[in-house]
Amino acid sequence: MNKPIPFATAVLLASFVISCKQSDATSAEPNSVSNATAATTDSVASVSNTTQTPLKEPLRKFVRTADIKCKVKDVYHATEKIEDATKQCGGFVTYTNLQSTVSNEEQTKISPDSSLVSTKYTVENNITLRVPNQKMDTLVKCIAKQVGFLNYRVIKADDVSLQLLSNKLSQDRSKNTEERMAHAIDAKGKKLNQVMDAEASLDSKKEANDEKTIQNLSLQDQVNYSTLKLELYQDTSIKQVLVANEKSINAYRPHIGLQVWDSVKTGWFTLEAIIAFVILLWPFLLLGGLGVWGYRTYIKK
Repeated sequence: MNKPIPFATAVLLASFVISCKQSDATSAEPNSVSNATAATTDSVASVSNTTQTPLKEPLRKFVRTADIKCKVKDVYHATEKIEDATKQCGGFVTYTNLQSTVSNEEQTKISPDSSLVSTKYTVENNITLRVPNQKMDTLVKCIAKQVGFLNYRVIKADDVSLQLLSNKLSQDRSKNTEERMAHAIDAKGKKLNQVMDAEASLDSKKEANDEKTIQNLSLQDQVNYSTLKLELYQDTSIKQVLVANEKSINAYRPHIGLQVWDSVKTGWFTLEAIIAFVILLWPFLLLGGLGVWGYRTYIKK
């Protein structure tokens, strides 16, 4: 007969079995947690890849321009100071038109041999400046120091970031199309007509791509360098100059005695001319005399 298991031995066996089950459960828990974490990461990655947009928001890029009209004390000196300030800011002058407009001119005789010429005129200058974008405010402040009276000041900032992005995307699409067309021409272009049509279409795509490139370069230049247009003017000025009078023709007339002597010589010359003219007609006088003599001699008898 089998002997019954002692109570102490049974307790030990039961505790051993319970500890083994707990250890199995503990070892399985980290694996399940790691698997759940990995699954969650994969799902998040898949969601992020699905919702990711291909376009990024572009940085703000502004084309800044300024139009200013003002009166200054002296247009010429103000123009020199503004041009010097532009060079110090790293900019340059693209256009300047300095001119004087005469509104009235009068001449007053103040002595027999001199006159005073009074001229009223207005000096104006139209200037176009290009200056780095970050220096535009500094240059505007320098211009404000020369202003005596401000007619207007207009400053604009046009955001062209989306236009630059649009041109860039259009370039990328055109480039991809060019590559595919070039590959198709090399691979499948058999007939001359087909190749010529494909080449013409490829040239059109390249031309469109070049135009977008030039547009972007022009916009980028306008972003980098702001444009300022100035219209400067000053109060009406008067300039007076003393000039010599022109002598009248009467001042060069000879005295009466010389005029009489000239008249005598002129009359004598006229008489000589008449005598010479009469002598010039002697053949006709001779023929006339012979005619009269023949008439009296023969015809009357």
